[in-house]
Amino acid sequence: VPVIRPVVNETTALGAAYAAGLAIGYWADTEDIRNNWAVGQTWEPAMDESERSRLYAEWNKAVERTYNWSE
Repeated sequence: VPVIRPVVNETTALGAAYAAGLAIGYWADTEDIRNNWAVGQTWEPAMDESERSRLYAEWNKAVERTYNWSE
């Protein structure tokens, strides 16, 4: 699964602006918004399956160790 970063990093604010623009008619429809959005950079996974599985198993063990923690 690739990770895609848009040109505009403030996507929460941008989403609110898009919604407001739709509400007042600045954007005709969601297609206008799609045409305004642009990819900044894309990363593809490069880790091999065996390494990914090993690290994921270790991560799961770490999570399990936190189950009985209390404050």
